[in-house]
Amino acid sequence: MLPEPKFTALDGELYAYLLAHRSPDDEVVRQLREETARLGGQAVMQVAPEQAAFLRILVAATGARRAVEVGTFTGLSSLAIARGLPADGRLLCLDVSEHWTAIARRLWAKAGVAERIELRIAPAAETLRALPEGPQFDFAFIDADKKGYPVYWEEIVRRLRPGGLIAVDNVLWGGDVVRPEEREDDVVAIRRFNELVLGDARVESVMLAIADGLTLARKLP
Repeated sequence: MLPEPKFTALDGELYAYLLAHRSPDDEVVRQLREETARLGGQAVMQVAPEQAAFLRILVAATGARRAVEVGTFTGLSSLAIARGLPADGRLLCLDVSEHWTAIARRLWAKAGVAERIELRIAPAAETLRALPEGPQFDFAFIDADKKGYPVYWEEIVRRLRPGGLIAVDNVLWGGDVVRPEEREDDVVAIRRFNELVLGDARVESVMLAIADGLTLARKLP
């Protein structure tokens, strides 16, 4: 028997209240959001405001020093992660778009975190596979093509230190993961990925209703 649900559904008014009760964005984040919004429909790929704040706090609270991100887009999530790292921390960003990440580069520099970030423009699977074997990351964020999630997951888990965290975006896919009639490729890919994580004995995980769903997984000793 399922437990009694304990959640609050968000309408527009309540979501606005939620956003108003977090530490406010600074000028760099506001500029980044505005520039991304001007991209039109592509702007939907940017992480939600509360999600960016959550990533920054999570990275800072865990004391992560080495991080990797798969899927950078215009750089809001990477900016949040980099700001959560210590001054000598390092973030490796993987993306295939010079165009979108050009925005990221400019705003990383403006925020004073560019020296903490290395951006590699290439297919993420190739870059990850070329990295040395063995634990080297404390934190990872995956937010890229959904069919590629299992590969990114495997390559990162193998390189995550025991106790390290992986955050994965879009695991609810607008709620379509529980609608059997929805058979679009990305929905099917996310469903399969969610089951893969659930069955991975190397981690303990939880799925959170943040933005479009965020899975957090901790690598076991």
